[in-house]
Amino acid sequence: MKEFQDKNYWAIILGGSSGLGLATAKKLAKHGMNICVVHRNARAHSEIFNAEFDKIKAEGILFKSYNIDAFKVEKRNRIISELKEVLGTKGKVRTLIHSVAKGNLKPMVDTENPTLTNDDFHLTLNAMAISLYDWTKAVFEAQLFAEDARVLCFTSEGSSRAWKSYAAVSAAKVTLEALSRNIALEFAPFGIRANCIQAGVTDTLSFRMIPGSDKLKEHALSRSPFNRLTQPEDVANAVYLLNKDEASWINGCVIPVDGGEHIS
Repeated sequence: MKEFQDKNYWAIILGGSSGLGLATAKKLAKHGMNICVVHRNARAHSEIFNAEFDKIKAEGILFKSYNIDAFKVEKRNRIISELKEVLGTKGKVRTLIHSVAKGNLKPMVDTENPTLTNDDFHLTLNAMAISLYDWTKAVFEAQLFAEDARVLCFTSEGSSRAWKSYAAVSAAKVTLEALSRNIALEFAPFGIRANCIQAGVTDTLSFRMIPGSDKLKEHALSRSPFNRLTQPEDVANAVYLLNKDEASWINGCVIPVDGGEHIS
């Protein structure tokens, strides 16, 4: 029995073509949730992500994908408008998942390479944090959220630790967590719960872009009680659990999903 089957539930996943977002799309689809993926990939890679999307469609759920700039107001409005048509009167958004990795990984000080600018911070904060609020508000104002809805985002230990060249992303993660808490407070009267998942070090494409990622992996392995890195599927499993009816009283939290990496 697929838990979400016949409930007309949808998941909107921002950044769902790879990594944590893709694993989450697969997990929720396996349990009967309809999926809308908003992503930004080069057309040259379409064969790769379309093959992954075909696996999701094979679960027998409804599926929509948009290869589009999710941060432009007119693009977001277009997607919301189309989703209203697709969902009709019965379909509702059970969960909005923010899995965006678009930021500047430049150092603050360097004698040879470009360093962070004010514009770099603005771009990173807008994409990796403020867009959570923009999308939550847009879905809310379109009255697409279910009566018991979940807004989820992915943060990292970098929100409280300093890593070289991670300053802009770190600032975005702090902002993301703050916005999630305030969404949890201010949207609660409308049945919306909001939480952050603090994923452990996960060997994704976006993680490999961080300067010194190999050393971060080694350090994470040495800290892990289970002597392994977090897998995208570990995080997807947590998202699934937070979407269950029984998780409705979990709100305003930053939840580590790292096998205990954070405790040592």
